[in-house]
Amino acid sequence: MTRSAVDSLALSQRLIRVLIRLNQLLGLGIIAMLIMSLVAEEFLFRALGVKSVIDAPLKVASMRMIMVFGILSVPLAHLILTRLLAVVESVPLGPFISANADRVRQMGWGLLGLEALHLAVGSAAAVGSWGGERIPIQWTFSATRWLAALLLFVLARVFDQGTRMREDLEGTV
Repeated sequence: MTRSAVDSLALSQRLIRVLIRLNQLLGLGIIAMLIMSLVAEEFLFRALGVKSVIDAPLKVASMRMIMVFGILSVPLAHLILTRLLAVVESVPLGPFISANADRVRQMGWGLLGLEALHLAVGSAAAVGSWGGERIPIQWTFSATRWLAALLLFVLARVFDQGTRMREDLEGTV
């Protein structure tokens, strides 16, 4: 393996590890915000731009649901990032192993889960915006992310096939 390939793999590993930590910190931040929304409701929602908690119970409930969806997204992002790290770490040993096919497939399911939560966030924001101020979330549908999940499932199949080919080749030598 060339020196630049080794350097890019090491950089990728460090970057993924940083993203794993940031994801964990984000999860803790959202949990803290949800707890604060229950303990110091008026303070938190005023800071988030809700003028009156009493006059906007649907908006407050929707914002709490969005926080719950954010918390649920953390383990899915963790699954994706840890599986990606394992795939990257396997590259020097030969990436066409059955474990990588499973990892990529799990990443596909994780991404589908994140996209389902993304739809739920958009729905909660729409419901919370009925008859009053809008919840300031800029939600859009993106076919690209759904296609990326599909691509991960196809890539998992490629890893399966590559693993079989590698095993066949090793058996003939």
